[in-house]
Amino acid sequence: MNKLPETVFKALSDSTRLRCLTLLSQEGELCVCELTHAIQMPQPKVSRHLALLRESGLVADHRRGQWIFYRINPNLPAWVRDILERTAQEIAPTEPFVRDHERLATMADRPGATCVV
Repeated sequence: MNKLPETVFKALSDSTRLRCLTLLSQEGELCVCELTHAIQMPQPKVSRHLALLRESGLVADHRRGQWIFYRINPNLPAWVRDILERTAQEIAPTEPFVRDHERLATMADRPGATCVV
């Protein structure tokens, strides 16, 4: 996969997408309900941003029952993975990323019966 730098940096320029990518980088794989809970945004808005990330090739998804789980695309070029990982490491200890991770860590039944069928 040959990602244009503009695609990568455009994805990172939006705060919702950046928050999702940071959580995915930290956690490995998350369902939409976990991301929605963590970043405290409506599911349609989170899903729209995840669709853009998927279309750009930055994230991959798979379905389990009625739920869709997302992860950083393992087939990304090394330079893109490096940018995503490095960005997540550097911003994770700042707000709103600290709060997002705390909310995710305290989510009841994660992913639990509400996410996995």
